[in-house]
Amino acid sequence: MLIGDIIVGLKSYRIITSGPGLTFLYRFIRAYSRTFRLTVENEKPWMEYLQNGGAVLLCTWHQQFFSAIRYFQNYRELEPSLMISQSKDGEIIAGVAERSGWRTVRGSSSNGGAAALKEMILKLRASRLAAHIVDGPKGPAGVVKAGAIRMAHVTNAAIVPFYTKADKAWYFNSWDRFFLPKPFAKVTLRFGEVIEFEKVKDEESFDRQRRHLEDVMRPALIS
Repeated sequence: MLIGDIIVGLKSYRIITSGPGLTFLYRFIRAYSRTFRLTVENEKPWMEYLQNGGAVLLCTWHQQFFSAIRYFQNYRELEPSLMISQSKDGEIIAGVAERSGWRTVRGSSSNGGAAALKEMILKLRASRLAAHIVDGPKGPAGVVKAGAIRMAHVTNAAIVPFYTKADKAWYFNSWDRFFLPKPFAKVTLRFGEVIEFEKVKDEESFDRQRRHLEDVMRPALIS
């Protein structure tokens, strides 16, 4: 994650991850995001699914999560959870997410993933809403990892992909071309259709579901 690159005037990781530093960053992101001319599409179907007693796992690409940060604080009363890596950049993102009303779980496929997945499952069962970055934190870009499907199976949650795009943005020289909308950009947050996967036991069927989600989501990846 490259969120630290947008911080102006903060000179060290220790300052950033202090309480005042994270509060400053959270307020900065809120103020910065208010400049976006935001359009939200297709939110109603999955919200109705949730209100009718279903569980929902919102899924996105690592490339696109920043644009949704401010809007996603609207879900704070639903007590949603989110898995974030144990890296230093993850510490920063976790601090911002928690101030936005999200319950963070620290871990990733490369470090602490098994324990984090178990905790995410417990939280998703309790609140019925969580979000997951399907190819993070290190990629490869455009490849859906197995965690999302496993969580959906164990919790009986539906998966709802979401995507963001902007008419003006900076693209970082990172493994996924992480993007940051420019001030006053037209930003679209679009939710996909509700996807319900049947529980399967054999690895071939499991991987077929994983690849189906990948095929659904990959066209929205910005190359």
